[in-house]
Amino acid sequence: MSRSAVVIGASMAGMLAAAALSRVVGTVTVLERDHLPTSPQARKGLPQGRHAHILLPSGRDAIEDLVPDGGVRKRLLAAGAREMALTSGLVTLGPEGWYRRWRHASYPLIVCSRDLMDATVRDAVLGSTGVQIRPAQAIGLLGTAQRVTGVRVAVDGQEEDLFADLVVDASGRGSRLEHWLAELGIAGVPTDEVDSGLVYASRIYRTPEGAEAFPLTQVTADPFAAQPGRSALLMPIEGGRWLVSLGGTRGGEPTADSEDFVRFALGLRHPIIGRLISRAEPLTDVTLSRSTRNERRYFEKAKVWPEGVVALGDAVATYNPVYGQGMSVAALGAQALSRELAKTGITAPGLSRRVQRAAARVVNAAWTMSTSQDQWFPGVRGKSPTAADRILTGYTRRMTRVATSSYRVTAAMCRVTTLQGDALRLLHPALLLATLNGPVLPPLSGPPLTAEERAVLRSLTAPPA
Repeated sequence: MSRSAVVIGASMAGMLAAAALSRVVGTVTVLERDHLPTSPQARKGLPQGRHAHILLPSGRDAIEDLVPDGGVRKRLLAAGAREMALTSGLVTLGPEGWYRRWRHASYPLIVCSRDLMDATVRDAVLGSTGVQIRPAQAIGLLGTAQRVTGVRVAVDGQEEDLFADLVVDASGRGSRLEHWLAELGIAGVPTDEVDSGLVYASRIYRTPEGAEAFPLTQVTADPFAAQPGRSALLMPIEGGRWLVSLGGTRGGEPTADSEDFVRFALGLRHPIIGRLISRAEPLTDVTLSRSTRNERRYFEKAKVWPEGVVALGDAVATYNPVYGQGMSVAALGAQALSRELAKTGITAPGLSRRVQRAAARVVNAAWTMSTSQDQWFPGVRGKSPTAADRILTGYTRRMTRVATSSYRVTAAMCRVTTLQGDALRLLHPALLLATLNGPVLPPLSGPPLTAEERAVLRSLTAPPA
């Protein structure tokens, strides 16, 4: 008998979950309530789409595994995306100083617009599998507290029942899964929230002539300065453009005013990004977003969990977008689904619980990384640092300081921050010793630019002739 699955949401998580399901299920239907553009364009259901996004190497590898015939990486690079090594290709001012750019090019990041990323993944899945997208809105679950048997959908004002062996909720941060489960008699899903009050402001500029090779540049917020955290990121994207995203936590938020945009960037701990864009040509207005809180639903801890339904991606957890983890966590969650399906099949007892627990393990690292920083900003809501947090933070701050002058420590931290290694690796005796011994080189006094990059910066900030 042919099996079927329904995925709610044509998001990154939804399309990759559909790809995973297509390996073992005859019919995979993705429900999407928004109109999907046929080319890389913004869409209503993706509130973070106009802001900076980065695909970590863990996410890239997961996508290549889930859509092996899709050629996603090659398509992205052919369309103008860039690949930059985290250890050598970025200019970054962290809380403990400027990071060096090492000769070792490792931990490649893929940078491009979110619109290009989504369109490329969607096209790759649709072109290499039998997955179908259906315009419809999911409005409830079918079944009982023991087993979900499908979803109720609304199409052109009419409701109908769509039955399936497995339902995957990938509808994002606006997920209604908790409410739908309560209608089946399942309540009490634990939740958590850490909200620093971050506001994100983004704008696209035309890349100035001669600056086409300028690297991704970021000035991060300092969560330990006892003042609002303010940050900026300049990211080259396809089409000869720079995407610039500013961030400010509660009390230090950027505004949508175009004049204030450059002033905000110039007023950061270092003015490099403000200087780069001070005379660049803006191509868009400033876009604001306040949907930035860390929010988690612990579905894996629910006392009762029905067969036939799982949640992935932002439906499980959302993060402060500054840390660039969301797309990769979505890909890793879909990969966890794929692995569990390969072990037991879609109708095996306990599959949904096992997938939910596997997805939670993927979420744990990203959640800890994001909230352990955000909890220190003034006015944060939802979590206050504990004594254990203070001890661990003291150690990680010292390690971060050492990382500004040690490739070995930098690489170890990069492996964890790119979700490729367990954080416990940072407690390895050799790293403990390196951390305790302290920095091996003096701190950099300014951004680690090449001679060509310094010339670009000077040319962009020199008075007009």
